[in-house]
Amino acid sequence: MARVGYLPSAGSAAGTNPSLQALRQGLAELGYVDGRNIVVEARGPEGRLERLPELAAELVGLNVDVIVTLGGVATRAAKNATSTIPIVFAVVIDPVVAGLVSYRQQPGGNLTGFTSFDPQEMRPHLEVLKEAIPGLVRVAFLGDGGVPGSPEASRAWDEQQARAVGLQAQTLRIRGPNPDLDAAFEAARREQAQAMLVLEMPATVEHRRRIAESAIRYRLPTLFVGNYGDTMGLIAYGTSRAETGRRLAAYVDKILKGAQPGALPVERLTHYELVINLETAGAAGVTIPPALLERADRVIR
Repeated sequence: MARVGYLPSAGSAAGTNPSLQALRQGLAELGYVDGRNIVVEARGPEGRLERLPELAAELVGLNVDVIVTLGGVATRAAKNATSTIPIVFAVVIDPVVAGLVSYRQQPGGNLTGFTSFDPQEMRPHLEVLKEAIPGLVRVAFLGDGGVPGSPEASRAWDEQQARAVGLQAQTLRIRGPNPDLDAAFEAARREQAQAMLVLEMPATVEHRRRIAESAIRYRLPTLFVGNYGDTMGLIAYGTSRAETGRRLAAYVDKILKGAQPGALPVERLTHYELVINLETAGAAGVTIPPALLERADRVIR
């Protein structure tokens, strides 16, 4: 009986977690049936990043064969908890820059996985926002202030991404299990932001439904970075959750059959899905151009 640990940077360990479901589906396609020939030990911080080291240590204590992590914070916690149990990660922008692996082609150590690293970073997402909202000039970047890093570096990164496509950036960060979303949206209103780019970070993923509801109330169009079409946000654009689950499962399978994680290259996920919610568009007073609708992988009406 193989034992696989699962640790996301945001969310719960509930069976309804879409990313966990995608992993289970990927394993099932390879012949692994939970409770028959594999056990998935899932843990989730539920909005409390400070619990991740404790949860990672708990998985290590269970002597799992592999730990699957989502997001840089959970991956860092798992790396700090064990140097021997293989770790397979996803939803990490650049694992080399983050210091998680030495090289993408030959990671070495006990970590490997999948990256969303793209030299253009947020450019494709901002281009979609510009197409959806003609005349867009100013966009608010909503992220997680609890993730390690200085506010100055976050602001500089946001401005760099916006400037690359001819936009102005406003930096907004929320933190904690009960973030003050009204304060963030009031700040966006004061600075006359015309749209909001919701970054894929622990607090924004954890509270994505509340963020989407607030955006509708403030009539501020949103684009969620990641595959979060279930949030009622106007647009979701990110790597396919189903593909991520299959690719993670494939690496878990290889490791369970004897492959060394340090010899498996860190691969880039390239399949992006575009989801547009027309119900939210109506509530926000936005008319989505027909050409963008035609490009969408899914349209929610």
